[in-house]
Amino acid sequence: MGTTMQITIIGAGNMGGAIAKGLFQHKKDFDSLKICLADVSQEKLEKSSSYCDHIFTDNVEAVANADIIIIAVKPWLVEIVLEEINASLNPDRHILVSIAAGITLESINRKLQYVFPVYRLIPNTAIALGESMTLIASQNTTDEQDIMISSLMEKLGKVMFIPETLMSAATSLTSCGIAYALRYVRAATEGGVEMGFSPMQAQQMIAQTLIGAATLLLDDSAHAEVEIDKVTTPGGLTIKGLNAMEEAGFTRAVIAGLKASR
Repeated sequence: MGTTMQITIIGAGNMGGAIAKGLFQHKKDFDSLKICLADVSQEKLEKSSSYCDHIFTDNVEAVANADIIIIAVKPWLVEIVLEEINASLNPDRHILVSIAAGITLESINRKLQYVFPVYRLIPNTAIALGESMTLIASQNTTDEQDIMISSLMEKLGKVMFIPETLMSAATSLTSCGIAYALRYVRAATEGGVEMGFSPMQAQQMIAQTLIGAATLLLDDSAHAEVEIDKVTTPGGLTIKGLNAMEEAGFTRAVIAGLKASR
């Protein structure tokens, strides 16, 4: 790679735009980084123009000087994009990254004329706030490339390398998991309203409580059950509430939801 590393993101939708914005905000953390964004929609590009160095409506032109190409389009458009840029790709220069759900590493390389280093990422919508849990699987990559991709994505949240065979399960936990966590917030908010709080008051209390709970686990590397035990006293309110939730099928419902969305 040259002195300046260029990242071209194809697809200026919610996820592609969030990645561009997050990386652009952290440009100062890298020696020399150029962020480019490509999309057929001029309207989307104009909305994103303030957090990228250059915009393109032509994908071939967009990848010409790229080092890392992030494909952030809908899954059914990945093959079209790959066919479009195939002739312009060089395995000695380009690293491909896909965030399309369900598109395997092998299927990406099968569409290309050469074998490329390829990454498959599963971020979640919290990436827009720099708080994503991003799962990464790779094929034909080096340790140096893994470190580089990891360092980039760590600017947008937490990262974890996993086998590609676990990607579907990871989607349930992290990508779908955002919705599941918010469904708990909604249910707890309704309970709070029943107990006399306004919806806004209840939601604020619950959201901050979830931040606190997550921070306890992430900062102390503690087991969830250990933290639960700290607030569960014999005969106390917490154990009564936990038992009532279990009687209503709380744990069973969560596991069923995760398995259903694999």
